[in-house]
Amino acid sequence: TLSNLSLSLSLLFPLSISLSVVRLINHCHSGTVPLRHKRNWVWNQFFVLEEYTGDDPLYVGKLHSDVDKGEGRIKYVLTGEGATTIFTIDENTGDIHATKRLDREEQAYYTLRAQARDRATNLPVEPESEFVIKVQDINDNEPKFPDGPYQAHVPEMSPVGTSVVEVKATDADDPTYGNSARVVYSILEGQPYFSVEPKTGTANKTALPNMDREARDQYLLVIQAKDMGGQMGGLSGTTTVTVTLTDVNDNPPRFSRKSYQFAVPESLPVASVVAKIKALDSDVGANAEMEYRIIEGDGLGVFRVEPDADTQEGVISLQKNLDFETKSSYTLKIEASNKNIDPRFRAQGPFSDTAMVKLVVENVDEPPVFSSPISRMSVSEAAKVGTIIGTVSALDPDSTNSPIRYSIDRNTDLERFFNIEAATGVISTAKPLDREVNAVHNITILAIESLDPAQVGKGIALITVMDVNDNAPVFAIEYETFVCETAQPGQVIETISAVDKDEPPSGHRFFFSLTAEAAGNHNFTLRDNKDNTASVLTKRGGFQRREQAMYRLPVLIVDSGSPALSSTNTLSIRVCDCDSDGTPQACGTEAFLLSAGLSTGALMAILACILTLLVLVLLIVTVRRRKKEPLILDEDRDVRENIVRYDDEGGGEEDTEAFDMVALRNLNVARDSKARRDVTPEVPTLYCSRPPPYKITPDNGIFRDFIWDRLKDADVDPSAPPYDSLQTYAFEGSGSVAESLSSLESLSTDSEQSYDYLSDWGPRFKKLADLYGHNDSSNIFSS
Repeated sequence: TLSNLSLSLSLLFPLSISLSVVRLINHCHSGTVPLRHKRNWVWNQFFVLEEYTGDDPLYVGKLHSDVDKGEGRIKYVLTGEGATTIFTIDENTGDIHATKRLDREEQAYYTLRAQARDRATNLPVEPESEFVIKVQDINDNEPKFPDGPYQAHVPEMSPVGTSVVEVKATDADDPTYGNSARVVYSILEGQPYFSVEPKTGTANKTALPNMDREARDQYLLVIQAKDMGGQMGGLSGTTTVTVTLTDVNDNPPRFSRKSYQFAVPESLPVASVVAKIKALDSDVGANAEMEYRIIEGDGLGVFRVEPDADTQEGVISLQKNLDFETKSSYTLKIEASNKNIDPRFRAQGPFSDTAMVKLVVENVDEPPVFSSPISRMSVSEAAKVGTIIGTVSALDPDSTNSPIRYSIDRNTDLERFFNIEAATGVISTAKPLDREVNAVHNITILAIESLDPAQVGKGIALITVMDVNDNAPVFAIEYETFVCETAQPGQVIETISAVDKDEPPSGHRFFFSLTAEAAGNHNFTLRDNKDNTASVLTKRGGFQRREQAMYRLPVLIVDSGSPALSSTNTLSIRVCDCDSDGTPQACGTEAFLLSAGLSTGALMAILACILTLLVLVLLIVTVRRRKKEPLILDEDRDVRENIVRYDDEGGGEEDTEAFDMVALRNLNVARDSKARRDVTPEVPTLYCSRPPPYKITPDNGIFRDFIWDRLKDADVDPSAPPYDSLQTYAFEGSGSVAESLSSLESLSTDSEQSYDYLSDWGPRFKKLADLYGHNDSSNIFSS
């Protein structure tokens, strides 16, 4: 039939279908004979198989135009995606070949354009047409799990069918062509605990009930996805699912033992940890959190138990002091229970457990204990030295009942105001007390066991010093009182008050009056206001500061103590020039200065100038004293005249004890070394330090030291001349008030010199007077 013909044609020539054949098939179906029209060349889409592995180019199809009569006048041209690089065409026959291996997953189809041209003119003989080459899929991709491997959590004891995790595999093959992309899921490992739906694979489910985390908490599943609907020859991929069972509170706490025993020293401080017990729970996290409580026993109120948040232990701590002599053991019944109970498992039984705890108190050698931790005592500040203040007592709580010796911790009584009797604990005064200096003494009493001095108990003694009237009242402040020149008789110029360091129980009461000497003065009077204050009033008017600038008024103040004490306080009253409101403008000596025309500012300016001049004078004197003499003297001065003199007069040649040569050593003055600034020596100086001391006579040593010091100063002094300069040292030693007696200097002068005065100098100069007194110098040297 025509339909079979069309099918066979499409099978025989699937890639080359001319327009005339298509039209013939269509007209055969309609029962009419077609009219002949101009032929045009057409083609359907072409197919090429992916992953072709042959050596020759893969034939794709054939292009043919009705205009082509086989005479070689027509050539075929191919353009578009992959033309000339992937697909080639025979321009004579129109055959298309694929020259490269194609992958549908990379590109599923290619769009190309074909045209038939006249070979001679290169003009198109038919319009350009577009066609598609589709890459036909094969099963060359296995299923893959893009989100694998998977991690899943499911509570333990979950019912069968509980969803665990969703898995999904993808296949890169064409899902519209065959079964290459149809995936089926299965479990390779993990049965019989879990199952998977084969078609969708959207969830793994538990397959067994009562999966216990405490028995096994993790499972590894291997899930397979296979294409081709799971048939033989299909490709497969696998992934893993790690399933972790999460904990639920399905286990009650249990003590490992039913009874515990601990030893507790009686000296253990309150709030200290006594012992720790722990109930075991196979659960973890919040499901293993514990609560502990004492439900019965004779230790209620003495001990308490609390859970440790980190270790879930029951921590037993002490709430009250223990005493072995009073009670030597305690028994507690402690219950441990889960803090968070899952109601689903409540039917399995109580989620709690109990244990008995026995606490044995151990006897400890304890320090002495005072009958009262704080002893309060009082003593009068007038008490004499040795007055007994009170007694403290302490006992040894142990069965040995050791005798007690008492002492005072001197760190709390640094000035040693008190003593304590070592055997009896009687406290007495050791120094006079002064309440105004220290009203309360807080001292620490030490009680020491005689048999074991290492055991020391401490108690507090608070000693309050009681007040006695031993301080006289005085003015409350330093008053600055003034009276105006315009004051009228009876005018109040000041109100005074008093203070007293004592503190009488009934409060202070002061009485004010003028002394007997001042009671009859004609200037001021005093009025006691009966409220611990007094007013100062003028008796007259017409005060003049030019006549008297200051008045002194002695005031007698008496307190109400027993015995009463009094003091005389002088109130200074200045006479001032006041304005109409009574405000002072000028008072006392200042008024006279103002009247003389000198203001305070002028006086300050004068004083400042004087101080400035004094500072300048001091600076000039200091600079002149510190000015250094140069090493090289002026040319006008003979360097040989540089003689150091002292005031010790020599006794002549026969006198060897007239003066001490040690005095010459004081001529050496330490000078700081100074670096040369004018030149830089290439080699270090040979005289960089003092020469070693030589054991020579004092006379030679003083000269040698002097020359070495001068040489060293010249080497390091920046103001010294260059190295090739000549330094002359003409030090002749120390002389006397009579100056040099050398006859060498007499040779430099032509004048005659008389030495008759030597006879007047005493017996020590007799020999010189005999030599020089009667002969001239020329005769001496000639002889």
